Amino acid sequence: MKIRFAPKPPSGVDAIAVFVEPGAQWQGPAAELDNKCQGQLRRACRVAKFKGSAAEVCEVLAPAGLDVSRVLIVGLGPLKDANPAVFENIGGTLCAHTMGSVDGALVVDTTGLESAAVDAADMPARIAFGARLRAYRFDRYRTERRKESQPTLAEIAFVTPRARACETRFKRLEAVAAGVFLTRDLVAEPPNVLYPKEFAQRLRQLTQHGIKVEVLGEKKLKQLGFGALLGVSQGSLFEPQVVICEYDGTGGRGKRAPIVLAGKGVTFDAGGINIKPTAGLETLKMDMGGAASVAGTLMTLALRKARCHVIGICGLVENMPSGSAQRPGDVVKTLSGKTVEVINTDAEGRLVLCDILWYAQERYKPRVIVDMATLTGAIVIALGQEYAGLFCNDGPLASQLIAAGERTGDRLWQYPMGEAYDKHLNSLIADMRNLGPNEGRSIIAAQFIKRFVQPGVAWAHVDFGGMVWAEQDTALSPQGATGFGVRLLDEWISTHHE
Repeated sequence: MKIRFAPKPPSGVDAIAVFVEPGAQWQGPAAELDNKCQGQLRRACRVAKFKGSAAEVCEVLAPAGLDVSRVLIVGLGPLKDANPAVFENIGGTLCAHTMGSVDGALVVDTTGLESAAVDAADMPARIAFGARLRAYRFDRYRTERRKESQPTLAEIAFVTPRARACETRFKRLEAVAAGVFLTRDLVAEPPNVLYPKEFAQRLRQLTQHGIKVEVLGEKKLKQLGFGALLGVSQGSLFEPQVVICEYDGTGGRGKRAPIVLAGKGVTFDAGGINIKPTAGLETLKMDMGGAASVAGTLMTLALRKARCHVIGICGLVENMPSGSAQRPGDVVKTLSGKTVEVINTDAEGRLVLCDILWYAQERYKPRVIVDMATLTGAIVIALGQEYAGLFCNDGPLASQLIAAGERTGDRLWQYPMGEAYDKHLNSLIADMRNLGPNEGRSIIAAQFIKRFVQPGVAWAHVDFGGMVWAEQDTALSPQGATGFGVRLLDEWISTHHE
C-alpha cells in the first residue's frame, strides 16, 4: 500500500475521509462535502448516532453529488486530549475499515485541523503510521484463495498544507514500521522453518543496513562455557546459536559505554522433560519474541540512522524432550561460573538469558541492559494482554521505560523485587535453583536473572508473554504477531540515549 502527502487531493480517488470533533460544528472539508451532498452526511451521522469519538467511523455509501464510492466521517475525539497514539489508532482504524472495500485510492483530508493542540505535520504522519502498521499481512503460506483475500486499497493520499514536513516525519516512522514488521515476521514463522540456525541466518541479513553481525555456534559456545544455554538446547536436533548485532551510529566516536538489548530466542518451547500440556502448544513458536523484538529494534535504529551505540544479543535455542534432554535435578555451570540446579526444564528462558547477559557484560561493559523475554505464563495471568511486566534495579530507568511505553502503546507495569522473593532461589546442592514456588513466579524469575547483573549496571527485564500475539484484531495490528517491544525500545533510546 502506497502512502503519500500532497497539498491538494489527487484525481480518480475511490473514497474520501474527513474529520469531525465531538459536539463541534461541522467545518472545513467535512462541511464542504456535506454541502455538496445536500446534508446527506450529517443526516447519516445523526441516524448512526455518531458522536465524533476518537477513531469512530460513520461510512456513507454512494453519496449523492460526489463521484466517489463512499465518504468516511471520522471522529477525532477532543483535540485538547489529542496525542500521537490517538492519531495512530485513527489511522489503523481507517485502514482496517477500507482495506477490503476501497478499490484504489483513499483520500484523507486533514486540512483545517491545525490548532494549538495539534501539530499540523505530525498528525497526518501519525495517522499514516497507524495505517501502515495495520496494513501488515503474513500470508506467505496461504495457497488457496490468496488472491481473493488480498486488500483492494492500493493507496492512501493525505491532503495537508505541510506535505513536505509530513513526508519527513513519516520517513522516520516508516523505519519504526520496518522494524515492527521484521519482528512480526519472525514471530509468525512456523518452528519447522525458523529454527536457531535459520533465525541466525536472517539476522545476518541486517548487515545490509550497516549492522555488524557475529554468530557463535555450538562449538564456540562450549569453548566459552555457555553451560546454562547449552543445557536447554541439548534435547534438540537443532544446534543453538548466539547472535551479536552491533549498531554504532556514533561513527565510532561515542565515548560512553554501549546499551545492550538482550533477547530470549526459544524458537520452540515444548518444555523439555517437563513437557507442556497439549492445549495451545502450537503457540510456543512465539517463545522467541524477545529475540525478535531486539532484531526489529536494531533494524529500526539502523534505518533511521540513530545516533547511538547499541549491542543486541540473542540466545537462540529449541527446548525439546528427548533421550539427550536436560533432566530435572541436573546441575549446570553458567558462563559466570555460578551453578544452577534445574528444578524444572520448562523454566528455560532464564537459563538462556543468564549466559547471554553475562557474556555481554564481560565483553562490552555496558552502562545499561534491557532484556526482552516471553518468560512466564504467570505474567499473562496477572496482566493479560494489556501490559508487559517490568522488573528493574534502577528507578530512573524504570520511569523512562514506563513513559516510553505510555507514549507508544507498548505499556509496562512495574513489579516489586527484593530479598523476600530472592531467597526462594536458594538450592541445597548448587548456588541456586531455576524455579521457586508458584506464588510470585514472575518476580522470582526476574530475581534469578538479576543475580547475573553485575554491580553498577542499570538493568531492566521486560516479561511480555501476553503481548507478543494478539488473539483478535487491534487498531494497529491484525490478529497474530504484534511486534511488541520495537516501538518501546526505539522511543526510549530516541528520548534518552541520542
